[in-house]
This record gives sequence, C-alpha cells and structure tokens, in this order.
Amino acid sequence: MSRVKANVLPQEILQSPGEHPRFIKQTLGPSLDFARIHLIKDKDVIDDYLAKNIKGLSKQEAAANRNSYKKNICIDMLRQGYHKSFSELFSLIEKWNALREAAGPGSAIWQQKSLEEQPDKLDQLYHFLTRAEAAQRAGHYEEVYDNQLNLAYYFNDPEDKWLSNYFHEQCFNTAKLITTDIRKREAQAHANMGLIKEEQGHVLKAAEYYETFYDLTVGSTWKDVTGHTYNSLASEYLWRIYTLLADKMLENKEHQQAIKTLKKALKMAKNGEMKIQGEATYCLSLAYYFAGEYQKALSTLDTSVKIFTPLCESAGLSRAYAAIAKILVSQGKAAETMKHLEEFMKAAENAHLSQSQVDACVLLGNIYNERGSYNEACEYFSRAYETAKTLNNLPLVDETKAYCGIAKAHKLMVPFNSHIEAEDLISLKYLLAWKENRSDMCTDPLTVEPDKETSASEPCEPLLETPDLDPS
Repeated sequence: MSRVKANVLPQEILQSPGEHPRFIKQTLGPSLDFARIHLIKDKDVIDDYLAKNIKGLSKQEAAANRNSYKKNICIDMLRQGYHKSFSELFSLIEKWNALREAAGPGSAIWQQKSLEEQPDKLDQLYHFLTRAEAAQRAGHYEEVYDNQLNLAYYFNDPEDKWLSNYFHEQCFNTAKLITTDIRKREAQAHANMGLIKEEQGHVLKAAEYYETFYDLTVGSTWKDVTGHTYNSLASEYLWRIYTLLADKMLENKEHQQAIKTLKKALKMAKNGEMKIQGEATYCLSLAYYFAGEYQKALSTLDTSVKIFTPLCESAGLSRAYAAIAKILVSQGKAAETMKHLEEFMKAAENAHLSQSQVDACVLLGNIYNERGSYNEACEYFSRAYETAKTLNNLPLVDETKAYCGIAKAHKLMVPFNSHIEAEDLISLKYLLAWKENRSDMCTDPLTVEPDKETSASEPCEPLLETPDLDPS
C-alpha cells in the first residue's frame, strides 16, 4: 500500500500522519503459561529441558509440551468455550498463509515468520479476542470495541499492517452497536477507517469517513491521549484530504473546481493550528495562479506571509516569497519583486532564520543572474553560501556552492567573450595564458599595444577571484 502523493501542490505540506491517533491508552495482555518447548530447535537443548522439567507431568501437561504453541492456545480457547475467538484466530493464521503464498518466494512476507510461530503475538490475540468475546456475550459492546482497538494498536509494525487494518474494521462494525457513549467510539472508528482508505489511495472514500468524523465531533470536548480534540483532528484530516482532491483537479486542469475545494480546505484549516492555516492559504494561492488569477494569487500569498511571519516558519515563508517572485517576474515587475525579496531577507535576518536567509539570497541571486547582473548575483549567492555553512547542512552548502560557481562562470563569460570576439593575436595569447593559470585575463585586449611581444605575460586586470568555498 502506498500513500497518496501530491503532483502539483507541494508534497511536503501534505504528509499523512505516521500512525493512527491514540484514542485510548494502549494496554498489553500478559504472557501465557503454555509451554514453549516446541520453539527450542536444538536437540541437545530439548533433551536437557525434558530431563529437568518433564517428570511426573499429567497427560494434559505432557501434551502441552508436545503440541505447538498455536495448538495449545486453540485447545485452551475451545476448552473454555471461546469458539468465536478460536475461529477468528484460525482464520487470521490462514489469511496470513494465503498472503504469503500469493506474494511468493523472494517477497518480504515470505521471509517473515508465520503468525503461528510468534508466541508473543499469539498471546495478545488470545488475551484480547477472548475478552472481546466474553464482553460480547454480556452485551458490553464498549468493552468489545476497546479490546479490538488494543489489538489494532498492537499490530503497528509495517509487516502487521493488514492485521491492524483488520481490527480497525472490526472496531468500525462494533461501534455501530454502541448506544451508551454519545457516538464517541463511532467517531473514532470513522477517523481510523478514513486513514486506512487514504493510505490505500481511496481519497474520495477517505473524505466520506473524515466528513462523518467531523460531523460527529462538532461541539464535543473529546480529546485523544495527546490532548488534541477530536474536532481539531477531524478538521486537519479534512484539510489534508480536500487538498489532495484539489491537487488531482489541478493536475486535470479543473482550476475552478480546485479553487472551490481548496476554499473548503481553508475553512477546515481555520479550526486547527495557525501553521496549517498558512499552508492552506498558500495552496489556494497556487490554484489562483494556475487559473491565471494573478492578483488574487498575490493577495492570498500576502495573507500566507502574514500568517507565517509571527510563527517564524522558514519553509512556509520561503515557498510564499518564491511564489510571489515568480508571479511578479512573469508580469515584468522586477522592481516590485526585488522589494518583496529584500523584505523577506530583512525579516529573516531580524528573526535569525538562517534557512530563510539562504532562501532569500538564492532567490535574489537567481533573479540578478537571469537579468545579467552577475556581480550582484555573485554577491547574493556568496552570502547564501556563507550562511549555509553556519547551518551544518552539507547538501545545502553544496547547493549554494554550485550557485556561486554558476554566477561566477557567467561573469567570466563577459571578458572571455570579448577576447574571442576581438579575433586578434594578442587576445588569443591572453586566452592561452589564462588557460594555463586560470587566474588573470586582461578585460580589454585592445588597450594593449600590439607590437609588444611580452604583452601576454604583462599584468592584466584580475578576473573573478573565487572565494574559498571549503565548507570546513
């Protein structure tokens, strides 16, 4: 299963949560007392174990040592009358085996231990399945749900994702039978099912679950174990899923529909953290831009900047100012572009946001470089490089170093081309001399008298001296 990825809007904004929210405090069942001798593979160790422990055992105790751990658990379930738990456990083991066979040799699941060979997991299944069955017989569906949810939380490793999803689906079915908690557990179940559908790529179905989750939590004070209200979680999930839907619309050039959907996303974002509100505003501005509504895009971007600035949110500020610069440059408003970026750099310096300072300098350097103002481009790229070194971010240092090199190469092309275009012997000598030492080149060879044979070795105006770019 793969998470839905954005194709037009920034992927880093739409990161799905790594795991399901914790609506209850997870508990673990105790280890069982069934003999685990069958797990010992070495014959000598088995013989030693038998000599020390298998003396005077009853017939049932001896059978427990002969049987597999799975068989002991199944026998105990049936002996205590937990037929439903037995059937469910057996069904899950068979499903695991079927998944393994379908994947075939060489697959990840093929290399894993079978569920029946993992006694710790069997312990948890035995404990919570039997408790859930006992609660179901008594009509206590809240307890049934909580036991199923504990199993969903327990199987949280990637290799057990299918088990987690299975128990979340069981929770969803059980929640419909609960009538004593004002639909609190039903809200939880819709949230978890939405996350499963989103992870599987079923965005529209996920949106339906999230919308129900939101409707069930309006006006409630319910909180998860981390202190987040259910309604704020629902708002965040809807913001993200609406943005993913809008991304697909933008990919299909359905600009107006995307704008409408992103407005819904922004409405949801306003119920959550300010950072999310800033991201939602930024995404809406991009939709306006793709639709050709540049003034609305700029206005919305300004709002995004106002949200991100007090938060000192470097990534958000950088994206917003980069988008502003792109729009203004496309409209030929170079002076206004420079003004906005200078404001960005000043704000970053005042807030001591080194990453934003680097981004601002790179943006300014790129604009000057494109306009042919190579001295200014070199200056800003060099500032970006020096600031990047303070962040101990080697990839960023390498990136800004490359920008410095590009700008200096462009600046070098000016005197180099003048020598090429001169098409005389002296210019050729200067080029050959520069090729040998790569340090000096006379910027105007026509100012040197052509009858001097030593002219190629005379001091020339220094070309661009590249500053030390050693990141250490």
